[in-house]
Amino acid sequence: MRTPHRMDPHHRPDDRSEVPRNPYEELGALDDGPLEDTPLEEFFGEGTTGQWAEPEPEPEPEWTPPVHRRGGRRRRGRFAGLPLAVKAVVGLVVLAAFVTLGDRWALLYAEHRTADTLKDRLDLAAAPEVEIGGFPFLTQLADKRLDSVRLTVPDVAADRVSLAKVSATAHDVRLDADGLTSVRGARVPRLDGDVLLSFADLNRELGASQVTFTGDGRDRVRARGTLPVAGHDLRLRAEATIQRQGERGIATEIGGMRLDIGDLATYRPGTRASDGLHLTPKASADLARETRKAKALLSVPAIVRRLGMSQPTVREALNDDGKLAELTGSSRFARQAQGLNLIDLALDNPEVLRGLGLDPALLDALSRLTRPALAERLSLSFELPEPEHGDVRLRDVRVEEDGVRVRLTGSGLAVGSQ
Repeated sequence: MRTPHRMDPHHRPDDRSEVPRNPYEELGALDDGPLEDTPLEEFFGEGTTGQWAEPEPEPEPEWTPPVHRRGGRRRRGRFAGLPLAVKAVVGLVVLAAFVTLGDRWALLYAEHRTADTLKDRLDLAAAPEVEIGGFPFLTQLADKRLDSVRLTVPDVAADRVSLAKVSATAHDVRLDADGLTSVRGARVPRLDGDVLLSFADLNRELGASQVTFTGDGRDRVRARGTLPVAGHDLRLRAEATIQRQGERGIATEIGGMRLDIGDLATYRPGTRASDGLHLTPKASADLARETRKAKALLSVPAIVRRLGMSQPTVREALNDDGKLAELTGSSRFARQAQGLNLIDLALDNPEVLRGLGLDPALLDALSRLTRPALAERLSLSFELPEPEHGDVRLRDVRVEEDGVRVRLTGSGLAVGSQ
C-alpha cells in the first residue's frame, strides 16, 4: 500500500502539473489521535452514560441594597437648576403671601374690636357689622388713617318705630391710637349712608292689628287691614304721604282714613260734613225693606230734622207701612240717610242706634278716636338722634317696595375720646 504523503502547509508547488491534493488527507492532518485514550465519562459528562449532562446552576449573588444615585453622586435638588432670579421671585411671592395673611388677620381683629366698642358706646342691641376698606391695613394703621369704614346696624330705635337697618360708610377716618390694641377714638370727616324703615316691621312697631303697608309711588304708602276698636275688628283703609321734615326728621301726613263697620256704616275721623259715622249705601237702601229699622230711625225728632222732613209726613209714614215703604224707598231718602252723622246721635239716642245694629260702646270709642289720634297710630314719622359731635342730615326720602328708605350724610363726626 502506498503511504500517504503529508503535505507541508508551507509548501507551494511550482509545477502546475503536480497531482491535485486530496481533501481527506488534509482532514487527517488535523487529527489529534484516536479516541481510545478518552473515557466516555469525560466525553459525555461525569456520571452520565449515553446522555448529555445538565449544567449545574450558578449560585445567586448576595443581595445588596439598591443605589439610587446616578453615577455614584448625590442627586441634585428640584430647584437646583433654576436661575437665581427665579428663586428670588419665588421667595418674594412666599413672603408676600405670609405678609398678606398677617395683614388680613389684623384686619379681622380690628373689625371685631370696633364692632364690640360701637355696641357698648352706642348702647345697641346687637354688635354692628364692620368692614374696613383699603389695602394693606397695617400700613393704614401705622399712618393712623383708614380709607373707609362701612357700618351696618340692625334694629335702631327711632322714636316710636325701629329702623330695620342703618348702613353708613365713613371716609378718610382719622384714628386716635397707639397700635392695633389701643385705639381710643376716631374722627370722621365725611359720612354717607341710608336708613330703611321696613314695611314688615310697622305692624309690630305701631301696635296695629293685621295692617299691611305697601308702597304707592315715590312718596305714598297705603295701609290696609283691620283695627280693633271696642272689641270690634274694623276694616281699615288709609293713605300716608312721606316727606322730609327739617334736617333729621321724616313727617307723615295721613289721609283717606276710614273704618268700615261691616256693611252697615263707615267711620271717617274729622270735622268735615263727609266725616263722622255714616250708613253705607247698602244699609240706606235696606231701610226700605226693613220696616223696624226705618221706624226706629224716624221716631227720633232730631233725626227727622236732620233729614229735612216734615213732621206730618213722618207721622203718616209711621202709621201706614205702605206710606213708610214709599218714603224710605225713594232715592232722596237714601241720600239723606247716608248724610246723617250717627256719631252726633250716639249719646242721646243709644237705643235707636242699637236698633240699627250699632253697638253704643263702639260708637263711644269711635267718638274718642279722632283724626289726630288715628293718624298718630298710623304715623311713620321718626327723627334721627343728634350726635354729640358733628352733624348728620337727611338727604333724600323715597318709598320703595320693601319700605321707606332715607339717604343721609354727615360731617365732622367723632367716636371715642377727643
